[in-house]
Amino acid sequence: MAFTAHPEEVARLRRAVGVHLAAWGLDDQVDTVQLCVSELVSNIVTHVGAGTPASLVLSTDGERLRVEVYDPDSRALPTLVDAEADAEGGRGMALVAALADRWGVQVYEEHKVTWCEFAVEVSSAPIAPDEEPSVERADALLDVYATLKPPACSYDPESGRVRRRVEEESVIDMVTDLLHRLRAHGGDVDRVLDCAQSRLEGAGLPLSP
Repeated sequence: MAFTAHPEEVARLRRAVGVHLAAWGLDDQVDTVQLCVSELVSNIVTHVGAGTPASLVLSTDGERLRVEVYDPDSRALPTLVDAEADAEGGRGMALVAALADRWGVQVYEEHKVTWCEFAVEVSSAPIAPDEEPSVERADALLDVYATLKPPACSYDPESGRVRRRVEEESVIDMVTDLLHRLRAHGGDVDRVLDCAQSRLEGAGLPLSP
């Protein structure tokens, strides 16, 4: 998730972390990870500068959850500081170090990545497609969208063919409207589509060419 380092962005990023971790079945990690993300983002605001373009990446392999925050300043490196008890700042990375199992910084020529990792236990029980959080969110969105732009044709509940066509057309309409809005606000439509395809492939649902 790309973001601009401002204090008001922290709440949006925390919400995004909550949504993703809930989708991965990691509800018990939400508070800890949200707090670490808040500190990592605040560290950019304080030491790199407000308005810095940055990005947040979450990933998990089923055993570890990894949080990465990218920013373009390869000189301002986060460090642990022994802050006094009454100090107003200086505890950010110490808090991350205390909450995470590991943390570190990777420095590249034009950017750096501050990361931290957490041990996790993801349930191995398969989730039925209709019970996946992403499917539930999509169903809720389609229900709302249908009230704004209902399908032009009706369908027989006993027959899936017409219904499937209606669902597909509704999804196409909704995605098209969202992409129109994104482009109108200066967003990169091609990048968003590439990211969406990567996420589908990562979930084992490749897009047809």
